[in-house]
Amino acid sequence: MTGRYQSYKEYQSSGVDWLQEVPTTWELTRLGKWFSERRETVSDKDYAPLSVTMQGIVPQVETAAKSDAGDNRKKVVEGDFVINSRSDRKGSSGVADRDGSVSLISIVLEPKNIEARFVHHLMRSQPFQEEFYRYGKGIVADLWSTKYSDMKNIRLALPSREEQKTIARFLDHETGKIDELIAKQERLIELLKEKRQAVISHAVTKGLNPDVPMKDSGVEWLGEVPEHWEAKKLKHVVAKIIDAEHKTADFIDDGPFLVCRTTNVRDGVLRLDGAKYTNEETYKRWTARGIPEPGDVLFTREAPAGEACVVPSEPRLCLGQRMVLFKLFRDIINEDFLVFSLHAGLADEFIAQLSQGSTVAHFNMSDIRNIPLMLPPLSEQYSIVSELREKLELMDSLSGNAERLIHLSKERRTALISAAVTGKIDVRGWQSE
Repeated sequence: MTGRYQSYKEYQSSGVDWLQEVPTTWELTRLGKWFSERRETVSDKDYAPLSVTMQGIVPQVETAAKSDAGDNRKKVVEGDFVINSRSDRKGSSGVADRDGSVSLISIVLEPKNIEARFVHHLMRSQPFQEEFYRYGKGIVADLWSTKYSDMKNIRLALPSREEQKTIARFLDHETGKIDELIAKQERLIELLKEKRQAVISHAVTKGLNPDVPMKDSGVEWLGEVPEHWEAKKLKHVVAKIIDAEHKTADFIDDGPFLVCRTTNVRDGVLRLDGAKYTNEETYKRWTARGIPEPGDVLFTREAPAGEACVVPSEPRLCLGQRMVLFKLFRDIINEDFLVFSLHAGLADEFIAQLSQGSTVAHFNMSDIRNIPLMLPPLSEQYSIVSELREKLELMDSLSGNAERLIHLSKERRTALISAAVTGKIDVRGWQSE
């Protein structure tokens, strides 16, 4: 990180791992010297509820877990630093830009003679967060809670007040540029997703030939389709539909068989992130009605409903909860064309009709059998699949590049903050461009 920045001329040992060496001009002291804990309890009727998030302190988000303790919350004053005490919320902290109230699991600190923006960066930095949760206590490591009585003893190294202001301005400016770059890449990914969806939808509902005669599909959300295409229901193109009837899973870490759950099927691909496995006994029991084979199609009934992918050659798998397997009539439908059709929104629109205002989208087995499809001849399906793969490969490559840039930008942001607030780089002479 010191590549384009100067280091300080002289350093001293801090005596603690999270700081390592710090500039000799910085003061080594304990956190409690610079903060007092605010413990006053208030009602969220008088002090608006705030959420302590990875992005800082914000008005209470809709997805926040709400309790009945509205009259028993901690008061927050603008400029206070707030941090969630639980280790499973690591990184959830920040300086409040407004008055309000937070859950009792948060620690609220009133800064004294220290710059709020410097505090915001210092105490949200990765090294400080690791040090803070190291003081936690509890039965399970990822649910430890840290108390202020321990937190106040954390060792800090602080520059002068004026230098704190400079470091804070530097980080606000530099992280702002990084955040702007990340936001642009995230927007690019969203646009590519929209374009991807549009390309798939057009190909599997309109075909590749813009001059082909069209007819009314009879389905409101489909509009016109090529005249020679046939309207089919899913039950007419599958030889067998197998539902995962079991409700519990016997997971075994080193088992050879993947238990395919709804979390494993995303964006037309079988993903192994967070995969669960089982043994041969469970595999045989769960595949008694049919073994998933390469070329079959996996489909999610719920959480979320309507995701699909083709069964790959590896690994061998059985169905987890809310999963369905389609064994296709291969002389009628191509497996990739079916997956593209489902991703084109046919299943989504069908769910919307069935749900009738329900907040939980799900398919019953009778619903699944009646999912509408529009089928061209098999040879045309292959042509559509081939062209889609070519177009989507470019889009996926662009998305992958954007995701890698986001990852690298976040790494740089984390490293820059850590380096500045622990004195590994000297930004005293920094001026905004």
